Amino acid sequence: MSEITITLEGIRPIDFYGANNSKLAIIKKRYSRLNIAARGAKLRASGNDEELEEFRERVQSAVDHIERYGKITDANLDRIMLGTPSGELSVPGDRGDVIVHGPSGNLVKARTPNQKKLVHLSEDNDIIFAIGPAGTGKTYTAVALAVRALKNKEVKRIILTRPAVEAGESLGFLPGDLKEKIDPYLRPLYDALDDMLPLSKLQYYMANRVIEIAPLAFMRGRTLDNAFIILDEAQNATRSQLKMFLTRIGPSAKAIITGDLTQIDLPGNAQSGLYPSVQILKDIPGIATVTLKEEDVVRHRLVRKIIKAYEQAAVHDPETREHA
Repeated sequence: MSEITITLEGIRPIDFYGANNSKLAIIKKRYSRLNIAARGAKLRASGNDEELEEFRERVQSAVDHIERYGKITDANLDRIMLGTPSGELSVPGDRGDVIVHGPSGNLVKARTPNQKKLVHLSEDNDIIFAIGPAGTGKTYTAVALAVRALKNKEVKRIILTRPAVEAGESLGFLPGDLKEKIDPYLRPLYDALDDMLPLSKLQYYMANRVIEIAPLAFMRGRTLDNAFIILDEAQNATRSQLKMFLTRIGPSAKAIITGDLTQIDLPGNAQSGLYPSVQILKDIPGIATVTLKEEDVVRHRLVRKIIKAYEQAAVHDPETREHA
């Protein structure tokens, strides 16, 4: 008789065992000839070698399913233990507009026509510019696409970057180490990731550099391959910075560049490189642009009206137009 120990990595044990070990009971029923015991993230089983190996493979399939979809139903767990491939299972709510399944089965969807267009363009293009005002979901959708690619093992890592430009106010001296100094600039990216990955999994990915978040300046000199790369707030990057970023992309990478041309925070006479870059690259196959508008806003109902009011003011007010 042999014994194996399986560590449940990347998921919460309760998602695998179920409340009051209800899911563990399903597993024990299907493998009644094995002696199975669970303690925290460790699952021990003893029995004959052939059945143990089959058990290990099916447990891993169940773990992969939970990692991808955020949860597993009793019926799907039972089918996996019987040998049904995960791809043949029915997943509640898994329709075409779902990008990724977040923690506890939270569904992250493309909710507007232009968000769906961004998703579709990502399937056929390696570089996408997503341009639009605040609240249109361009960053959130881009992060969801990156997480999906990572879960599907299409890429080995996610790289998220932003220009470290203060948004109209001076933050002054920030104490702490480098991470603590740059985190305020990158907080929106963390917020999106929190909705899409369990905390333990996100912490693991961050600690092992599977997910990397860094200022744009840190991209210089690197080759970014086997990665899904997002440059957020690209309106605050100069033309030379955008060229630097775009020429970092390796042969097996995808990139989404998001930006809002009405919220440029570059200091002094510095000019945004986002619009010129879109124009320069618009005719290159494999590079696409999607423009999100006020009808794509998914924040508070008043945000859409606020955006429209500022756009109308820019037409009549020279000072507003100059800064728009």
